[in-house]
Amino acid sequence: MVFPRKLYPALLDHAKTELVTVLTGMRRTGKTTLLRQLIEDLPNKNSIYLDLQRPDNREIFQYKNYDSIRDAFVARGLSEDLPMVVFLDEIQLVPESAEVIKYLYDHYKIKFVVTGSSSYYLKNLFSESLAGRKKLFELFPLDFGEFLSFKGQPHSDFNWDLSSGFATLEYSRLLSYYDEFIRFGGFPQVVLAQSDDEKKDILLDIMSSYVNIDIRSLADFSDERNLYSLAKLLASMVGSRVEYSNLSRVTGISRVTVANYISFFEKTYLIRTVGVYTKNTEREIVKSRKLYFCDTGLANVLSDLSSGAQFENTLFNQLARVGEVSYFALKNGQEIDFILNGQVALEAKETPTTADDAQLKKMAEIAGLSKTKLVGKHSSPKFEDFIWGGSIV
Repeated sequence: MVFPRKLYPALLDHAKTELVTVLTGMRRTGKTTLLRQLIEDLPNKNSIYLDLQRPDNREIFQYKNYDSIRDAFVARGLSEDLPMVVFLDEIQLVPESAEVIKYLYDHYKIKFVVTGSSSYYLKNLFSESLAGRKKLFELFPLDFGEFLSFKGQPHSDFNWDLSSGFATLEYSRLLSYYDEFIRFGGFPQVVLAQSDDEKKDILLDIMSSYVNIDIRSLADFSDERNLYSLAKLLASMVGSRVEYSNLSRVTGISRVTVANYISFFEKTYLIRTVGVYTKNTEREIVKSRKLYFCDTGLANVLSDLSSGAQFENTLFNQLARVGEVSYFALKNGQEIDFILNGQVALEAKETPTTADDAQLKKMAEIAGLSKTKLVGKHSSPKFEDFIWGGSIV
């Protein structure tokens, strides 16, 4: 059964154009599944699929004469008299692929649809050689709406005009699903797993594959154990500011190396860092960025997160699908968890209260923001005018 992903309609539309379509994201987010769905849905059936994890498929790209690569496509079943579509899976395994694609696109108008498991590689690889010839799509773990679709649960999209408050009926119907989503995250295989132990095993396997495949193939770091140890430490810091000097002192890794590792983690979709919302730099901390994991389940198997940290990390990933996210902080340590699109102040509270609402409004006034909203995980007898986190789908 094929489950819907919100990215797919735009991906399909672009795949029908002549430009190179690039799909990237962390491994196990479903890129190959979408690629195979495109093969089924595209009207042009003069196509070929090559999994570049197979050595025999990688060998095609070793020809020094790029025209011979086109001949190899024909030898594998493509008609040279019709427009060609070539699907390439795991393209980061063929470093010379960008120049090959550029040549065959320019000279033969071959349509390429490609996937790769890292923006670290693909964005740099394609930024110049395929400038003006491609569009890059990023696939992340499921958001809560997609999670519900995988579970066969109907839902409606949330309206971000903030006019609606707590949805009692939706809360009662979907709370157990949201609790599962917060705990185990949104990797498709994890969502479809039947038991908690199976979910944990899959998450650990995803992390192992990231360390043993992505790190080894994409970077020349000499000690992968240091990266794994740092990743575990960062998981325990979800929602905290990144201080390179402190991390260096705790891990024994140089400050420069810590900064390089964190940059690599972010460019390979393991984490995301969030900048501060700046209007009054006299009263704000302007340099430190806050850290979140791109999947809460993955963070939770690396470090046993508190329920509050799980909720905040999940909420960040939900908001990041809606718009640009930043945070606000004063030098005395007071913060607003999230600023959405520079307009709305949002605070994550597991059980919101009127005191939380008053504090948020006070901080928003300092930040120069007029729109505020608490986002809660649980219903609250002391405060009703909040957004339930599960409504953000």
